[in-house]
Amino acid sequence: MSYQTRSSLSFSSRELIDLAIAWVTLSVAFAILLSGGSAIGGIDPAALVRMTLLSLVTVGVGFLSHELAHKVVAIRFGQVAEFKADYGMLFVALMSALVGFLFAAPGAVHHRGRITLRENGLIALAGPLTNQALAAVFFALYMAPATLGGPPLVGEIGRLGVWINLFLAAFNMLPWGPLDGTTVKRWNTSVFVLVFVPSLLAALYVMFVGV
Repeated sequence: MSYQTRSSLSFSSRELIDLAIAWVTLSVAFAILLSGGSAIGGIDPAALVRMTLLSLVTVGVGFLSHELAHKVVAIRFGQVAEFKADYGMLFVALMSALVGFLFAAPGAVHHRGRITLRENGLIALAGPLTNQALAAVFFALYMAPATLGGPPLVGEIGRLGVWINLFLAAFNMLPWGPLDGTTVKRWNTSVFVLVFVPSLLAALYVMFVGV
């Protein structure tokens, strides 16, 4: 089988649908978790709607940027790349949120073509590094109301964006199954440790201490 060696950044209609469904589903899952709802304790509809709107922004930026980073780097290395949603895992994300934790593996950018171990590792690394960078951007938004007198909503979006992006960075760097951490660790253990450990510590700090 011959593979296309060069590609451009384009999206099929199927890919756009998959991205949209994964974005909305993941946002709702985060909203359920962060609004304190559960299948046992019940869900406050007003809190859920509000958190869903906030999650659509913050999860949207984090998730879409993560997948776009994978795709851009894959294309840079001559791959044919396309995001495909995993509808089974999207269902798992919703169900896990209802019982008080979140397993977020909504799909992946699948790429094909000739590639080295290093290039494959860099493609995998691009997503978590993008989330780390976004966490810094959202932290600036979080600080904006205090330093510049901006609206409190900006600070809330910033706080939520920091947590979500640190979570996405740490979760995806886990060296398990199809997650990015497995590919990065297979390529270079030192790089894996240098990215995974700070991501995990930062995510745990924000989770248990706060921004």
